[in-house]
Amino acid sequence: MNTAKRPTVPGGPGSYLTRPPDPARIAAYLGLFVLGAVIGAAGALIQDAWFPGGLLLALAGAAGLFLGGERAIGTRAGAVAPGAGWLIAVLLLTATRPEGDFLFGAGVGSYVFLLGGLAAAVICATLPRDIQGQG
Repeated sequence: MNTAKRPTVPGGPGSYLTRPPDPARIAAYLGLFVLGAVIGAAGALIQDAWFPGGLLLALAGAAGLFLGGERAIGTRAGAVAPGAGWLIAVLLLTATRPEGDFLFGAGVGSYVFLLGGLAAAVICATLPRDIQGQG
């Protein structure tokens, strides 16, 4: 007989698919998504303004939001929601406009911001919970 204890998720027993959706959790995910988009847009503006300090500040803000979202919600989706908002905002801002205006130059800083933000989101979403201090 298997007596291993199954891991439980916040909010009670059962899978996310078998429980009714929690409106507070959905609102939290939407809020984190919007915050991710705001941090992505702000980081896109600041990353080249005060190079390299602006780049480090933008990446630190994004990583802080991703890790803070994961810790606040208590699941990995708490890091994925702001990461998705960040990614969508940054990808929309990388496109050139018909007038020829653009926000990202072809410099090293822009690529470090794009790849560093993606790496921070993936790292925060995939860290084991015991390493993060939540056992």
